[in-house]
Amino acid sequence: MSTLTLRKVAIDTYRENVAYLHRDCKLYRSEGFQALNKIEIHSLDGAVSIIAVLNVVDDDCITKPDELGLCEQAFRQMGGEAGVAVNIAHARLPASLKAVHRKISGDNLGLEDYQGIARDIASNRYSKIEMAAFLVACSQTGLERDEVLYLTKAMIETGKRLNWGEPLVVDKHCIGGIPGNRTTMLIVPIVAAHGMLIPKTSSRAITSPAGTADTMEVLARVELSPHELHEIVRAQRACLAWGGTAELAPVDDILIAVERPLSMDSPGQMVASILSKKLAAGATHLIIDIPIGATAKISNRSRALALRRLFEYVGDHLGLSIEVVLTDGRQPVGRGIGPALESRDVMQVLNNDPAAPLDLREKSLQLAGRIIEFDPDVRGGQGYVIARDILESGRALAKMQAIVDAQGRNPNPPQIGHFCHDVTATDSGQVTSIDNLQLAHIARLAGAPMDKGAGVDLHKKLGDPVEVGETLFSIYAEFPADFEFARESAEQNSGFTTGNAVVDESP
Repeated sequence: MSTLTLRKVAIDTYRENVAYLHRDCKLYRSEGFQALNKIEIHSLDGAVSIIAVLNVVDDDCITKPDELGLCEQAFRQMGGEAGVAVNIAHARLPASLKAVHRKISGDNLGLEDYQGIARDIASNRYSKIEMAAFLVACSQTGLERDEVLYLTKAMIETGKRLNWGEPLVVDKHCIGGIPGNRTTMLIVPIVAAHGMLIPKTSSRAITSPAGTADTMEVLARVELSPHELHEIVRAQRACLAWGGTAELAPVDDILIAVERPLSMDSPGQMVASILSKKLAAGATHLIIDIPIGATAKISNRSRALALRRLFEYVGDHLGLSIEVVLTDGRQPVGRGIGPALESRDVMQVLNNDPAAPLDLREKSLQLAGRIIEFDPDVRGGQGYVIARDILESGRALAKMQAIVDAQGRNPNPPQIGHFCHDVTATDSGQVTSIDNLQLAHIARLAGAPMDKGAGVDLHKKLGDPVEVGETLFSIYAEFPADFEFARESAEQNSGFTTGNAVVDESP
């Protein structure tokens, strides 16, 4: 092995270990190191060891010839102390890559194959290129239902698994694809106010303008340590946290970081991702929301039923009680699309504001009611009435405020973007269709979810009458460039179609 001293390079490489070696380093050519190769880095006492992808630099300000620069994540893993001597060597190829090559060729893999892949990913032995190859192989060649089960098991094993010591721990998840569908932030306080345990860990957006964690972050801190998460859940019977810091199925978070720029979300990978997180979080009973619509992730009922069977198969084999609900995915839920706008909708519902979006309120009550009926003391069909009473009495609002305070209220909640453009109708009639994908695209171009005040605010929904020149929706952005991108996209395609009648394609 060869010795260099550590230097922190203040670059966030987003869940990938990256090392920086100067081109004039005496080891660069003598040891045959090349850019994008992987290297092993060891402390001199052998106590700490990591793997990183190598980048070669020519600037002494980044890394000097006798130093090894590490990105922020890798530097923390090595102990976070500059000037410490370390040994470096060529990294051995992960043994599990052979299984990835077999998957690329179309083979089905076994449990041990997926366990090996998950362990190597968790140990940072895979580069993002290699992980992308694995994800594409799973998407293109498909995963058999047993492979989804094996992948789920393997991802659970890479992290912690919470045990709440209670026989009934409930959770809810939507497969996504519907802008503004922020029912979770209403379901959690309603269910917790009923007394049920619902420790909700959510992801950030992958391909959408906002995930539950992004929207909750408008109101409160969502990055909680495992200890904080336990304390809050014990006190409040609930939380609304980002799952990434809880160390639950961490391989899932690493793969999501690769999926995001690829805009990938294949069915098998999606099921494994969702269920590994839920099982690791200690859930015993789970509601899955599958929206169906022409521009939703699932376009028809037959595909939805196939996905439901896959969820149920994996859940049954892992001891998780699952109820899958097929819902209307023909249009966005609520009015806001983007974190700040969606949090506004949520708080309007919790406050029983007459201006609150009725579709968001109704869908949340229906799903909360189904979860409440997991309670053995609640008769079938009574869940909705109980959920509605909790909301209308103000108990849900009080519980939400308590959760927000427990997690840490955001002292400076983001405001809606100050750049605004109204998109107007070019024809009169009724709104006959709304393109979820296009509206989500416009909201993302506007800056959501990174810019929490950015997004789209809907003024019209399916079936609403509209006149020429009337506003269909407003675009909000925080930066001029984002604003122009979103505005130009909306001019080319507003995502709205008007006509004489709405075609009912709801499930």
